[in-house]
Amino acid sequence: MFVVMAFCKRLAGVLAFLFIMSTAVHAKTEYTYGTDAHGVTRPLAYDRVPALYTGDFGDCLGGQSLFNITKFDAGYYADNLTIVFHLDGASNIKNESLMMHISVDAYGSGRFEMTFDPCYLNLYSLCPLNASVPITGWAVLPVGPEQIGGIPPMAFAIPDFEGTARLRIFANSSETEIGCFQAGMRNGNTFSHPEIVAPVLGGVTLVATIASFATAAYGISVVHMRMHYAHSLSVLVLLETLQSIFFTGALTVNWPSVCVAWWSNFAWASGMIYVPAMVRSVNSFAGVAGNASQVGGAGSVVLNTGGGLLTQIYGRSLSLVGHSPEATQTTKSITRRAPYNASNPFDYTWAGSPMMPGMPLPGTRMGLPGTLAGVNIPAKDAFIVSLIWIMSAIVLTAVSVPTFKLLLELLARTSRIKKSRLSYFRSHWIGYMGHASLRAFFASFFVVVAMALYQFTLPGPSVGVVSIAAATFVVFVLGGVFLIAVACYARTRQGRFVSGPDEIVFHRSRFLGIPTLIPAWRSTLEEHNLEVRPVITMSTRRIRHINTDSIRETVHADQGYVKKFGWFSARYRRTRWWFLTYYVVYLIGRASFVGAAALNPLVQIYGLLIFEICAFSIMIILNPFESARNTALGVWILGISKVTTTGLSIAFLPAFKLDRIIATVIGIVIIIIQGLTVIGLGILVSLSAVSTWMSLTRNQEEMGAEYLEGVRVKYFEAIEEKALDIYRVPKPKKNKKGKEKDEEEHRAPTLEPKFSVVSFRREPKIEDDDDEDEKDTLHDLQPAQNGGKNPDASNPHGVTRVSRTNSVSSQRSVSSLPRGLRAHQATWSSKDGHPDDTPDRPDSSLARRLATAADSPGTVAESSRSGTPAGEAVKRTGSRQSLRTLSGRANSPFSPGLNTPSRETLARYADERRYPTPQPTIPDLE
Repeated sequence: MFVVMAFCKRLAGVLAFLFIMSTAVHAKTEYTYGTDAHGVTRPLAYDRVPALYTGDFGDCLGGQSLFNITKFDAGYYADNLTIVFHLDGASNIKNESLMMHISVDAYGSGRFEMTFDPCYLNLYSLCPLNASVPITGWAVLPVGPEQIGGIPPMAFAIPDFEGTARLRIFANSSETEIGCFQAGMRNGNTFSHPEIVAPVLGGVTLVATIASFATAAYGISVVHMRMHYAHSLSVLVLLETLQSIFFTGALTVNWPSVCVAWWSNFAWASGMIYVPAMVRSVNSFAGVAGNASQVGGAGSVVLNTGGGLLTQIYGRSLSLVGHSPEATQTTKSITRRAPYNASNPFDYTWAGSPMMPGMPLPGTRMGLPGTLAGVNIPAKDAFIVSLIWIMSAIVLTAVSVPTFKLLLELLARTSRIKKSRLSYFRSHWIGYMGHASLRAFFASFFVVVAMALYQFTLPGPSVGVVSIAAATFVVFVLGGVFLIAVACYARTRQGRFVSGPDEIVFHRSRFLGIPTLIPAWRSTLEEHNLEVRPVITMSTRRIRHINTDSIRETVHADQGYVKKFGWFSARYRRTRWWFLTYYVVYLIGRASFVGAAALNPLVQIYGLLIFEICAFSIMIILNPFESARNTALGVWILGISKVTTTGLSIAFLPAFKLDRIIATVIGIVIIIIQGLTVIGLGILVSLSAVSTWMSLTRNQEEMGAEYLEGVRVKYFEAIEEKALDIYRVPKPKKNKKGKEKDEEEHRAPTLEPKFSVVSFRREPKIEDDDDEDEKDTLHDLQPAQNGGKNPDASNPHGVTRVSRTNSVSSQRSVSSLPRGLRAHQATWSSKDGHPDDTPDRPDSSLARRLATAADSPGTVAESSRSGTPAGEAVKRTGSRQSLRTLSGRANSPFSPGLNTPSRETLARYADERRYPTPQPTIPDLE
């Protein structure tokens, strides 16, 4: 009902805005001339927006002013150095002359002040004050550069200008203050954009919710579904991040205006959603009373002071001296300010409104009431409002599951999807509904507990609200503890708990590059065979659970346990399945500092800082999440954000009286930290959506994006490895020298220049026909006398090869003189060549050396380095080396010393050399 009413209200506002805009198009703009501080004169529109102007206003006498004010507007125009003052209202004082004082404070210092007699400014309704005359004051106060010199130029551009305008009214007869009204100043720039930021963050949360649900519902194997679900981003951690940003403002310190405006963008995540009809309904139940259309404490009874207000002001005596029907009628008729008139060229839209009942004075931003004022929710209404929205969210979560199931059934019956689509979810939808409801319950646990405890600290609380807060606190705390106890008992009932002596060992380590002490259990170090150098050792007792069933499956492989208590353990590591127990205890402790300690700022902020540091350290040690993204957000990003913002908040304690400009700078630093947190959250949600897409395509060969195929394979391998949760000893870090030495050992050896011949073929020469050469050849072919080697079996003649180094033919064959210079030139023909006449001609010494190099490329080089003659090296290795080329081709049976050339080689050299007769062969070297 409240949602429908809010929608209708917003629709009416939009229509009214369109009507105003259509009227403003036809309105005539009136101009005047003004001169600024630099002496520049220009035409100025009457309806322009001032450089600084007031917002909502309230009674700074705590409701004790003797006026009922419906309009208090003040603005400073820098373009003509004037301050505009507008006051509408009524009073029950019959006759009194007044003096008025207006002042402007900016960032904790007085920037402008002026005392004036309303009669001198033609404020005739206040000269003198009469109950029968409504107050309608409009004045223009010219100021000089000296008077406004205290306002820094940055005040006109900085977001959420921190300043107030205060009007004080004094009675001349008693010189006593009878009225005080204060309004917050602003310049039109602000960090508060909930109408834009809230829907964007809501969309991000919805994407994370859909991705998380999709990984839990897709599949038929419970074990694999849990594994993929554990690596989606946790909505519980996401909401905790947004809630922690808003509840930073719950600390009882004097916050800068920039922080309050920034936190209003995140109020929705904690159930602080402003709906006027809902707030008005809760006001009466929560004990909030007052008139939202005016401020002040004047009633309908006329005070005839007779020129003296001393008794009436201090004693607040309301004895009836006389009744004035005119005054009574006037006071009743002035109940709210007139709406903006677009056809009036002198009207304006920048004016504020009377503050709502139960709200703090404008310009006051102390603690949670000041933060809630940024979203127009009174502190006494906050618990009921948040409880309504949170319960609505839990119910909506529970209802969405069967609704989705019915939608799938409808699509399956109409053949829009396969009947087997999400069959496991459709057959177990009741379990899914219970799991979703419990996750929503724990997501709202901190907000409900903290607001219930805060409700107990408010002064003058309503009995009904306190009763609801107490009942809600008991239900949430005892209910959460009971659910966790059941989940833990279901897993540990088949074992026993043992208590034994153990030691906590503090050893030196580094955290973010900073030397620190890390605690560890002595038994854990011994279990993993780790050795550390202890710095501090503390003896204590440790309670451990020992499982007596040796064949029982692990917690994530136990399908029955996952089906019943997946909401409890599914997202955490196998050895940290109980982490939600610690998490609930942590939430209760944090809610106690935030809510219950609100009346003691020092205990609250210092205690919370120590508590957050300890919790952050424990989270790092436990490292509970199975997913790296949840670890990044839930452990590191959120932990650093909480610790740093809480630490910076100490500077805002009232006892320190920090300069408000420095406070604003620190507030902007807090905004930057929390802004980076939100950016990181958005990036992790995007990555979670991509990983969910990969998980949903795990049964397909292709996922549609080829560039992600390799990433998908690595992702599946990584989550399977993470699911095992096997402890691995971290690799020791090498020092610089060791690293350089390791790199030097693994560096590729430097290749020295070397020469090797794979194969060659001797071509017939013209001088082969020379008789002298033939004689020399026949002489060289005689068997060696020393018989250095056995003849080769493939040589039918049994000819042993010897060195031809000193032969005449060899010398001439390697001579530098070309054969063309010889006296007899043999003809080049098949008849003259006779290559077949010397089939067993031995090689020359050069050919033998080249063949040896081809047989063992590194022999000569190795022998030269070792000092061994090359000939001996050839003898040692000749019997072991085979004449295979690098390509692995077998030797030809006709030329055992050569490799058979490939067809490509023959074709490449066919046109270069072509002989009609068979080519000579080279005998084997061995």
